[in-house]
Amino acid sequence: MNYMNPQVDQLFYLIVLIFSIVIHEVAHGYAALYYGDTTARDHGRLTLNPLKHIDLFGSIILPLILFMTGSPYMVGWAKPVPYNPMRLTNEKKGTRFVAVAGILANLIIVAVFVVIIRSFSAYMSESMIQLSLLVILVNLVLATFNLLPVPPLDGSKILASFMSPRMREIVEYPRGGLMIVFFIVAIFLWQYLAPLVFRLYSLLV
Repeated sequence: MNYMNPQVDQLFYLIVLIFSIVIHEVAHGYAALYYGDTTARDHGRLTLNPLKHIDLFGSIILPLILFMTGSPYMVGWAKPVPYNPMRLTNEKKGTRFVAVAGILANLIIVAVFVVIIRSFSAYMSESMIQLSLLVILVNLVLATFNLLPVPPLDGSKILASFMSPRMREIVEYPRGGLMIVFFIVAIFLWQYLAPLVFRLYSLLV
């Protein structure tokens, strides 16, 4: 199902998506830094410059193919911001905080733009309203999708932070087999979660 507003060009959708993912990843990096891990900073990833976060396939090739073929779906991803859970001053709490940080970043963006829409829509142009709605939708989907407890999504890391160090290690470094499970389970779960997400979106805006 295509939930993108047809009045909004796919290119704007892609731009909003990429910047929202970048903010999500940078939030992970700052959360790790707060708990003492400088890996993201050492790799120059604590920046909103999208060039530092672009994944060749997820950020360029796949979106370009979808755009050129006129696909109603525009998906993509950035390179995960690196961090080392073993360098956190408190591995258990730090892992949990790092995982939650990206989701919180997206929800904060949702809250800010909901306030903007509700308070200033009478003074905004139609294009600005559509863009704001798109920002809300994209970030709400990102936050909710990442809550799924499936590796390598943040939800699995939050869940693993309450488990043994061995379980946290497995979740932090998913193998190829787990990636296959991720796609199967995430897609299966999302078909049930999506209607709730878009119902929430309707209530917010």
